[in-house]
Amino acid sequence: MLSITDLDYAVQGRPLFKNASAQIAAGWKVGLIGRNGTGKSTLLRLIREEVEAPTKDASIRINKGARLGWVAQEVEATDETIMEVVLAADQERHRLMAESETETDPDKLGEIYERLTDMDAWNADTRAAIVLMGLGFKTEDFHRATREFSGGWRMRAAIAGVLVSEPDVLLLDEPTNYLDLEGATWLEGYIQKYPHTVIMVSHDRELLNRSVTHTLALEHQQLMITTGGYDDWMTLRAAKTAQLSAQKVKQDADKAHLQAFVDRFKAKASKARQAQSRVKQLEKMQEIAIPISERTTPFSFPAPKGKLAPPMLQLEDADLGYGSDAKILSKVNLRLDPDDRVAIVGANGQGKTTLVKSIAQRLPLMTGHRKASASLRIGYFSQDQLDELTAGETVLDHITQKLPKDTPQSKARGAAAAMGFPHEKVETNVEKLSGGEKVRLLLGLMSLDKPHVLILDEPTSHLDIDSREALIYALNDFPGAVLLITHDVYLAEATADRLWLVNKGRAKRYDGDLQDYKKLVMQADRA
Repeated sequence: MLSITDLDYAVQGRPLFKNASAQIAAGWKVGLIGRNGTGKSTLLRLIREEVEAPTKDASIRINKGARLGWVAQEVEATDETIMEVVLAADQERHRLMAESETETDPDKLGEIYERLTDMDAWNADTRAAIVLMGLGFKTEDFHRATREFSGGWRMRAAIAGVLVSEPDVLLLDEPTNYLDLEGATWLEGYIQKYPHTVIMVSHDRELLNRSVTHTLALEHQQLMITTGGYDDWMTLRAAKTAQLSAQKVKQDADKAHLQAFVDRFKAKASKARQAQSRVKQLEKMQEIAIPISERTTPFSFPAPKGKLAPPMLQLEDADLGYGSDAKILSKVNLRLDPDDRVAIVGANGQGKTTLVKSIAQRLPLMTGHRKASASLRIGYFSQDQLDELTAGETVLDHITQKLPKDTPQSKARGAAAAMGFPHEKVETNVEKLSGGEKVRLLLGLMSLDKPHVLILDEPTSHLDIDSREALIYALNDFPGAVLLITHDVYLAEATADRLWLVNKGRAKRYDGDLQDYKKLVMQADRA
């Protein structure tokens, strides 16, 4: 279905691919993995022919006649309805439907209807409704104008459009960044059952383990495809590294033995020929190279100053929202203790962010009470804060402003280094940082206050798998409380031991684990 051969490609002089090759068969569900910045999205652009491979010998070929589909961009905010833009995303169907209304030649009209029948065009509305509901839209949303939706929801509509068109090769670039846990769970099942080839860039470990048949790893400018999900690939890579290490130990011993013979007998006439033979053997030995894994800068959340007695914080009979005409949650009764680790679940739009904003006092209660220790400090992170960083100011500027005025610059630079910003990065303006670097900066700034509670609202959307792993270690080392909203099941399962469910205007404890909740979601989807 897709063949990549001898691919060389560089961006601004930095090589991303060097003689890279891979073969992908029809029907495979492929997870494309690699560290941020290695070139995963660039590879998708090369496949889409948005950029051209610069070497003549390199080729990226797709089966003749195969349709390629991807999410080009966010749906525009217009008067077109969600259903209209989703159906229009299948350009061939859209064109043929229009031609069927104007074509007068009976033979051509017959060809049009035959093709429309082959692509099941008459059931596109039903398929669109199923996909839209799976991604979180309600039936009453289908005929609302796209301008009535936020950018995130319009991006969901763009994803729905490409899924409904069912291309022969479906390219997805971090699709779960725009989904809640419910939407990600639905997408997982959809990809498993998708009738054609899928190539998906994702850092969602659970999604990669459950929905793909093969893993395409981009490491050290090379592509390697293996059977199975992310954990299968990790096991295989560890075994390969161990094998290379054993081979290198043997090779080093052989080289030492040969070199010792040369050193001992090179000056002895009777052994000169044998010594020269050993020298040639040494020269012919191809060095066994063991790939060096890049180190991920750890996250760090310092212990809060002073212990607080439970309950650390309580909401009692609280109504939450944005005014009398926009009440989101009613009669909320929840408590948070110093050692609580809570994942908050519930579909997008149900009020998860409203709940954590109210707890963090970024949103006043409409009614009820919020009881908390006077010395309680809360660290709050949300994806929306990425836009709150001040353009034109550097990483060091942001850290300096957060520290006491008399803090020496050396200490500010030390704090930056601990966040993952070495000396060559601290003078970088924040608008030039990658999404992952902005997340690191915001989490680092949050931790400077040594909060008792960390509230993290979708912290992983811009982090690669290794950085997500580092975040898990840091959260598990943190001795305070954690409130977490995330679509990343692996992260939630690794850090949370309790669930709060936000649904139908209520927020309450959920008796069960994440697997129980996912089963509930899937049962509701099939109902």
